[in-house]
Amino acid sequence: MTTLEELGLLKMDFLGLRTLTVIQNAREMAEKSSGKTIDLMAVDYNDPAVMRMIDSGKCEGVFQLESSGMKSFMKELKPHTLEDIIAGISLYRPGPMDFIPQYIKGKNHPEEITYDCPQLEPILKPTYGCIVYQEQVMQIVRDLAGYTLGRSDLVRRAMSKKKAAVMEKERENFVNGSPEENVPGCVSRGIDAATANKIYDDMTDFAKYAFNKSHAAAYAIVSFQTAWLKYYYPVEFMAALMTSFIDNPGKVAEYILICRRMGIGILPPDINRSEGNFSVENGCIRYGLTAVRGIGKPVMDSIVAERGSGGEYTGIRDFCRRLSGREVNKRTLENFIKCGAFDSFPGTRRQQMMVYSQVMDDVARERKSALTGQMSLFDLMQGSEGQDAFEVTLPACGEYTREELLAFEKEVTGVYISGHPLEQYEEKWRRSVTAVTSDFVPDEETGAAKVSDGEHVIIGGLITDKTIKYTKTNKTMAFFTVEDLLGTVEVLAFPKDYERFGDLLQEDARVFVEGRVSGEDEKNSKLIMERVIPFDETRRELWIQFADRADYESKVARLYEILKTSDGKDTVVLFIRSERSMKRLPESRNVSADEVLLSSLSEFCGAENVKLVDTGIEKRFKKA
Repeated sequence: MTTLEELGLLKMDFLGLRTLTVIQNAREMAEKSSGKTIDLMAVDYNDPAVMRMIDSGKCEGVFQLESSGMKSFMKELKPHTLEDIIAGISLYRPGPMDFIPQYIKGKNHPEEITYDCPQLEPILKPTYGCIVYQEQVMQIVRDLAGYTLGRSDLVRRAMSKKKAAVMEKERENFVNGSPEENVPGCVSRGIDAATANKIYDDMTDFAKYAFNKSHAAAYAIVSFQTAWLKYYYPVEFMAALMTSFIDNPGKVAEYILICRRMGIGILPPDINRSEGNFSVENGCIRYGLTAVRGIGKPVMDSIVAERGSGGEYTGIRDFCRRLSGREVNKRTLENFIKCGAFDSFPGTRRQQMMVYSQVMDDVARERKSALTGQMSLFDLMQGSEGQDAFEVTLPACGEYTREELLAFEKEVTGVYISGHPLEQYEEKWRRSVTAVTSDFVPDEETGAAKVSDGEHVIIGGLITDKTIKYTKTNKTMAFFTVEDLLGTVEVLAFPKDYERFGDLLQEDARVFVEGRVSGEDEKNSKLIMERVIPFDETRRELWIQFADRADYESKVARLYEILKTSDGKDTVVLFIRSERSMKRLPESRNVSADEVLLSSLSEFCGAENVKLVDTGIEKRFKKA
């Protein structure tokens, strides 16, 4: 088997530095969790379980393989070995992408591969008859035309830099040879001129874009290491990945959603549990203190160090007394309360917000008295009632609403931690949108967003803010932000469309927006609004199932009586399972499929025979 050294690990370039840090941090956490030493250079780089994860497309966070296009490619490619991943990384770029169908066909049906001449088979057999690497170009000119190693590299460079004059001269040398330059040529070695010219054309087409194998191999090794860690130590890997994006709330939100789909719990920041970075705790990921706004590394280091030497903090007063005023100010306390880091202390977040300022003022006075040599009553009170007696009495004000709690979390961390205002609508949202907000953000490496300039898309989410502007002709237009489960995108409503839909564009409204993408190089793309539909106006169908025709006949009269009690916009569909026939009732029989109606129908027909389905909104937009 090819060794890792031969694959060119030492040639890793700087694009992978973030990922190398993720690998190191994930490995250290995995070693701590498992009690084992993990040598990533000694793992099986053809591990079938890891390969199955990759070919299933579950590559979020996997270096070079996490884009939607690459995930689709991996599903087609179904890699079985590291060599397949090396080839995949080399092929998935402009130019070589044209060879992907040929490569996949050859991989799936190697018996159908043909070669232009027998000499090509040992060179191209590992890549199923396709030219994939620059090294293969060099080997072809050496083995078929008798080039020296040095001269073969000159040909490779001329092709990659599209030096037309040099390439034309080398074509003649490759086909017919050059005694003066000691090049035998293909014809002298039994390959006819037509075949030699075709091979040269194939090399020229590919060499414009080709990777050298050592470069692609270094990428593939890092890709596999991240995939291996994700498969065997998913919690540690995702914690390390989120730490690498700790200053990018949009990416953190994206990975939090992925963690929840993977069944990994996300725990809020905790002043007595959190480290600076994201950490692993009982199979879950604990939010890092550094992710809280206004909490720099020096403050975080002081908090953790004091906790290590003095034990857990017992309350807000204890926290303030043990840390200096330079390290912790009122804004620090407020942010900790809002994100839930003080939830282990007495009181609700609302109660803590009512008293933290007074507590800090009291501690500051105590500290000042101590500096002037005065002994406070607090200092005199020792014993069982000492510190507890001076904790501020918590007011009887209850707790914030769930919406307020989530809003505070978003304010101080940039993401929703304990939930999301849209989570109960996630299924409807995913079914209806054609793009998500993260698609509008340029990729770190390519600089391009997933959506393209001028593309028509549908997004959905909460309107989080709106700014009204006026044109020179005094017409009203607006800029507003739509936030979904992954982030935000700015939307522009021109006067004509704002006049039609302005009443729907209220803050906190849940809406779907259709529009045209406005893209800019290296900047987040925007959306030019064309139409808007509120979440609660999307089309729904209430399906009621019957076992057979007799079941239908015996129940239909009573069913219509139940349906008469409700009036709304939801369509009713009757389905007879044995005949696989359906009947969509007319609009005059539309209902409002609320909990009351669903409960009545479930009791009459059986819960398993009643289903409410969101049918999406694209047709609805077309009718608007």
